[in-house]
Amino acid sequence: MYPLRRNRRLRTNEVIRSLVRETIITPNDFLVPLFIVEGKGIKEEITSMPNYFRFSLDVLENEVKTLWSLGLKSVLLFVKVPDNLKDNKGTEALNPNGLMQQSIKTVKNVCPEMLVMTDVALDPYSIYGHDGIVKNGKIINDDTAEFLAEMSVSHAQAGANFVAPSDMMDGRILTIREALEDEGFTDTGIMSYSAKYASAFYGPFRDALDSAPVDLVNVPKNKKTYQMDFANRHEALRETKMDIEEGADIVMVKPGMAYLDIVRDVKNKFDIPVAVYQVSGEYAMIKAAAEKGWLDHDQIMMETTIAFKRAGADIIASYFAKDIVKLIS
Repeated sequence: MYPLRRNRRLRTNEVIRSLVRETIITPNDFLVPLFIVEGKGIKEEITSMPNYFRFSLDVLENEVKTLWSLGLKSVLLFVKVPDNLKDNKGTEALNPNGLMQQSIKTVKNVCPEMLVMTDVALDPYSIYGHDGIVKNGKIINDDTAEFLAEMSVSHAQAGANFVAPSDMMDGRILTIREALEDEGFTDTGIMSYSAKYASAFYGPFRDALDSAPVDLVNVPKNKKTYQMDFANRHEALRETKMDIEEGADIVMVKPGMAYLDIVRDVKNKFDIPVAVYQVSGEYAMIKAAAEKGWLDHDQIMMETTIAFKRAGADIIASYFAKDIVKLIS
């Protein structure tokens, strides 16, 4: 007797496969990370992230226009701060004419409708490369949270639509939310890096911003006292629950490929938009393998991206965003 159900009928050709496809990628799924540097006329390739660049503000203008023309409508800003402006407290982060504040204004001047999210953490501004204030060999939580709240208000004043605290300090979402409310920024959103793991996948990103922890006596050599242990699953749900209760509008899982189970857990548990970050190490691995001819670049790029959305991500922060949109269009 022949089977009544032959699942392969729905795989016969590309037309039927497309017609019944469960997961579809569009430009609206992406958040585009952008790295900004001081200077003029700079479009500087990041060595460990082939075909990805740091931009000076004048070149940033053209990049934003290009993104918008491709249908990419959301950016996440990071700045590379000169060493002479770094200290232990991140003082430069509050400069109303600082690089981040200028970057926000530049994007909004070029494309007012572009959604601007900003990285909120001390590591680009820290002489120690840490996401918090260092004191007696420890990362100080509460003082850092208060400073991050001031930084968030500064970004909101410059025109940011969302602030994105990536530090993993306890209680910082509530502190930031209260500060924004007190200053009248009731419409400024918070995308919290709620489940950010202490991962080895971040290396190229730290090269891009020169923000790796500094190897000094009496200074932690890594970020494991505040970023999550990558062996833990239930902890991610506790962290996410706390951030939602404290006022987060969007929650994020970071990194991406090795944490699809966490993305799905968060999506199943909470009724809130979920973002995932396909981080620099993931990008670099695909680029390197493709350059060697070991993998098909475009197929792997698409397969991993589909995996994020299939796992439950509503928003995908990806260095591949431009390439993907060009490919699917």
